[in-house]
Amino acid sequence: MVPDRSNVRVGIIGLGNIGQYHAERLLDHGVTLVGGVDIAESARDRFERRYGVEAMDQCDSLLDRVDAVVVTTPNEYHEPYAVAALEQDVHVLIEKPLADSLESAERIARAAADSSAICMVGFNNRFSNTIQYLKHRIASGDFGQLSHVEANYVRRRGVPGRGTWFTHRKSAGGGAVIDLGVHAIDLALYLLDFPSLTEISGVTRSEFGRREDYVYLEMWGRDAGPSTFDVEDSASAFVRTVDDQTVSLEIAWATNRPPTHEFVVHGTDAAARFDLLDADLTIHTATTGGTNAFEDTSVRTRDVDTHQEEQAAFLDSIAAGSDDASNVDEALTVQRVVDAIYRSSASGSAVAVDERDESDR
Repeated sequence: MVPDRSNVRVGIIGLGNIGQYHAERLLDHGVTLVGGVDIAESARDRFERRYGVEAMDQCDSLLDRVDAVVVTTPNEYHEPYAVAALEQDVHVLIEKPLADSLESAERIARAAADSSAICMVGFNNRFSNTIQYLKHRIASGDFGQLSHVEANYVRRRGVPGRGTWFTHRKSAGGGAVIDLGVHAIDLALYLLDFPSLTEISGVTRSEFGRREDYVYLEMWGRDAGPSTFDVEDSASAFVRTVDDQTVSLEIAWATNRPPTHEFVVHGTDAAARFDLLDADLTIHTATTGGTNAFEDTSVRTRDVDTHQEEQAAFLDSIAAGSDDASNVDEALTVQRVVDAIYRSSASGSAVAVDERDESDR
């Protein structure tokens, strides 16, 4: 039986473009959209006109009236809103990343552990049918032992607006790594079933965003120039696990190469190549059936709205009274990888991943 989502009352905290994006999909699920929160009056007015619900500048009164909130603010505000909701046992869906820093992410994780509410971080790419099919094939043993994942999320020119909060370290906590990189990190570790990590080597670069002659064809945010850019625009990293599984990461907002969203999953019995955005999937095997042969099998799945599927998992978990949608511990691991990449780049050497239990801190 499908849980009844219509009784779930939801609010949006952060009423910019992504907040409205979530609001539209929540209404498609049949939930009750109660209201929204934003510090900007213009955003509140736009939200009220569009959805006919109250928008306010503080979250206290909203939390008293909802079962769940979706937090879509700049990264630096994830913690205060998420913690306030969790302390009132209000379910939370946070747009990725978990937070702007590892310390802030740990505080959210502690609040989630002390709460009876679900805390889910929006890694929507997990919910594509391509990934769910591949995850099933891996779990069925068709790939043997997984050894390595190549994870690429590279734009040729894709800085999200010099002068927006994305390009300010104080607001975002970083640049391309904490924006695009978290998707690649989460998906690679998700396919590997989140193994224990040991060591990370990473290099971050800022080669394009600070240039006066930054050449681009389109930019969704305003271009306020290089003086408003103090984060990295690309990074390369290598992750090792306790079982010697590895992940190679190539992340960029801007490069002088064609864009790529290619992932390659290496296993002892098969490999898979897929495009994160196009969702095409090819499985590569070798056989001795009849004669030695290489097999390349193309797989097609039905396209889905991954954000809507993500919301469905969140809402169904709430309606069913389960914590199946909670992934805050995995999101904290992703944050630790991000932190380690930044530390490795700053030190010029590989660093250990901090995976201590919260009780040890």
